[in-house]
Amino acid sequence: MSDYRFYASILRFVARKTERADPRIAAMMDRLEETAGQIESQGLFDVAADQLENTARAFAGVAGFLQKQILPEAIAAGNQPGETQIRWAIDNAMDAVNNLLARAALAEKKTDIRITLPPPPQ
Repeated sequence: MSDYRFYASILRFVARKTERADPRIAAMMDRLEETAGQIESQGLFDVAADQLENTARAFAGVAGFLQKQILPEAIAAGNQPGETQIRWAIDNAMDAVNNLLARAALAEKKTDIRITLPPPPQ
């Protein structure tokens, strides 16, 4: 699923550049690394019920980083294809956050979840 390689690369970049001194942050970054592999090969990812909140926080961090650090640079450079990919990545990271937190809020029905990504931007 090489169409999602850019998104997997973004997740890996964030995971590798984030300080891992706190074990909770390290766990979130490990989860991003695992998710990147699933996305790259399948265009989807699975999250275990006990990882819903942790994974949601990791994706929120990705979205925040992209929105604050990377998107403004792409816009300033006039890089329309890059801007499109970054906006797609932000939107899908936030969709993941919403889906994961909604599932986590259902404590009595907390189950694993599979998130399928929409087609990547062209």
